[in-house]
Amino acid sequence: MRREDFEFGISRPEVIVKEIEGVKCEPFEHLVIDTPDDFSGTVIERLGKRKAEMKSMLPMGEGFTRIEFEIPARGLIGFRGQFLTDTRGEGVMNHSFLEFRPYSGSVESRQYGALISMEAGVALAYSIFNLQERGVMFIEPQTKVYSGMIIGEHSRSNDLEVNPIKGKQQSNVRSSGADDAIKLVPPRDMNLEKALEWIEEDELLEVTPQSIRVRKRHLDATERKRHARKTK
Repeated sequence: MRREDFEFGISRPEVIVKEIEGVKCEPFEHLVIDTPDDFSGTVIERLGKRKAEMKSMLPMGEGFTRIEFEIPARGLIGFRGQFLTDTRGEGVMNHSFLEFRPYSGSVESRQYGALISMEAGVALAYSIFNLQERGVMFIEPQTKVYSGMIIGEHSRSNDLEVNPIKGKQQSNVRSSGADDAIKLVPPRDMNLEKALEWIEEDELLEVTPQSIRVRKRHLDATERKRHARKTK
């Protein structure tokens, strides 16, 4: 579709919920994880917050442990990237459909908030340099941004509106570090798979023939706040 110059927005993946004998039910998965022993505690803690129930834990030898869980399918959305980070790329996970069970309530998903652009224009290196301490950036200098576009991941759990197009104020006074080179951290590469795992229910993945961007479902800040109040 991108080759045919289509542009479209993709929402967060959702599981199919069924009503069985008058009870709201959701799919559960049988999850098998092989992880280095040093990271088993972190994996168990992460999955516990996603309503996973540990069924067995067996040493595999050579420093690896196999752990089996039963978990709501919703709990696996967005977990793979976090799992690879926690196990430093050494963990292996496999899961298969188990059965439909009564709905298990809210499940924790993304741990961090979003850095949202409040202006439209071209992102500048000076602004990105100052925003780096706020979190991980998704864009690089000279990237075109718009109001409501997500340009990075906040280092805290809340969303934060920022200005990535703000330039350095010029003056006639020359300071001692005026000519220091700006050192930028390479941005996180948000491809289609990573972005789909990352977004939340109030966000969209915007796919165009030239680029992949992440944005808020409601671009206007006032509209976002109004919708958040209605949701609560």
